[in-house]
Amino acid sequence: MAKAKQLASDRSAWIKRRAQELGFVSVGISVARQLTEEAPRLEAWLKQDMHGEMAYMEGHFDKRLDPRKLLPGTKSVVSLLFNYHNPIGQSDTEAPRLSQYAYGEDYHFVLKWKLKELLKWMRAEWGDIGGRVYVDSAPILERAWARQSGLGWIGKNSLLISKKKGSYFFLAEMLLDVDLEPDAPVTDHCGTCTRCIDACPTDAIIKPNVVDGSKCISYFTIELRGAIPEPVKGHMENWMFGCDICQEVCPWNRHATPTAEPRFSPHPRLMDMTNSDWEDLTEDIFRDVFKDSPVKRTGLLGLKRNIRALRQESE
Repeated sequence: MAKAKQLASDRSAWIKRRAQELGFVSVGISVARQLTEEAPRLEAWLKQDMHGEMAYMEGHFDKRLDPRKLLPGTKSVVSLLFNYHNPIGQSDTEAPRLSQYAYGEDYHFVLKWKLKELLKWMRAEWGDIGGRVYVDSAPILERAWARQSGLGWIGKNSLLISKKKGSYFFLAEMLLDVDLEPDAPVTDHCGTCTRCIDACPTDAIIKPNVVDGSKCISYFTIELRGAIPEPVKGHMENWMFGCDICQEVCPWNRHATPTAEPRFSPHPRLMDMTNSDWEDLTEDIFRDVFKDSPVKRTGLLGLKRNIRALRQESE
């Protein structure tokens, strides 16, 4: 028993050390289990249609609560954080804004490559272990697992917040069929602060820790496929792709540091685009600036729709 416990501890330390070499800022580990405490929250969120048109959120309910049903044989869940913070904003303060996470290359590809490398290193070190890596690409309650593994707490804006690092980071997971030494959860440090709730222009944070996704600016500018509702157009605060307001006002983000990942640096042309540049956005410019960007998710037509909505908002 003592030998097995020491092996689990050694392997956990090894994973954290090697993940840091790949640029991950924090790694936490949990024992794979069913997240029974999350079931009523998820069910209520779905029943109240807070997912809007994101129908994919309705599927795989059981797998979202238990990673062992997603990947049989899973014993450990490894949660990883990767910093994307880029505090240098767009030069034209009147130009339509993008969420910081979309400044650089698509994080799905950047982080999945890093995770596959880490899994490859594990197999070279430990033999043919079973595992899968995920970057926002599977029915996993990633924030719940990150909280469970001690990487932070769920803030009132429903984002994972780290006391030392803030909230400007991507979450990723590894499901492994090996025993690892788990980490312990941390306590909530939001206290009586309501800055994120007070600042949300669409009142999407309906109560602490609960966000109505169907009211969020990120939903309207990225997920929604139809026209942006007229009542929303007066409250988008110049965001054309995503929204960072609840992070910008969060006191814990005073600890956020700039990302060290060059692939998350903005395209040279992006930060200097003026308001008129965005108004006259062409297919060629879109392809150049957003070649490998998450903005491709909404596409040129979607981005133009968002910009038109902002123009109507300012009239």
